[in-house]
Amino acid sequence: MKIALACDHGGLNLKNDVYAYLEECDYEVVDFGCNSLDSCDYPDYALPAAEAVASGECDKGIVICSTGIGVSIVANKVPGVRCAHCHDVYCAEFTRRHNNANMLAMGEKVVGKGYALLIVETFLSTEFEGGRHERRVNKITDIEKKYGK
Repeated sequence: MKIALACDHGGLNLKNDVYAYLEECDYEVVDFGCNSLDSCDYPDYALPAAEAVASGECDKGIVICSTGIGVSIVANKVPGVRCAHCHDVYCAEFTRRHNNANMLAMGEKVVGKGYALLIVETFLSTEFEGGRHERRVNKITDIEKKYGK
């Protein structure tokens, strides 16, 4: 599985931890930056990662900033992306099972390294249930089309 990974300066340390974990687990990682603690703008990094997921270049994506909020807003502007801001394992599991989320957003100042890696593991290993949830995800796609997103 190929994973898009991106952060801003507020998420760099956690991004580096997630990157190392993904490589240990034999995922292919595409790093969209940033790679410095210098102040930067999260849309410049979250957007290319989200576009890679939407285009199919990457199977899933993970974006990180201080809170996870900004990067999730950016990612969700890209048609075809369903980015879930998760701060616990339960949300990571059920956003995959019920929402078929294809991107995960986390906050470095909200979630510690150890728990973040459990969230990542859960997100990447949980399958979409389909069924009645498929109908709901299709309605999300219809909303994107309605507003020309």
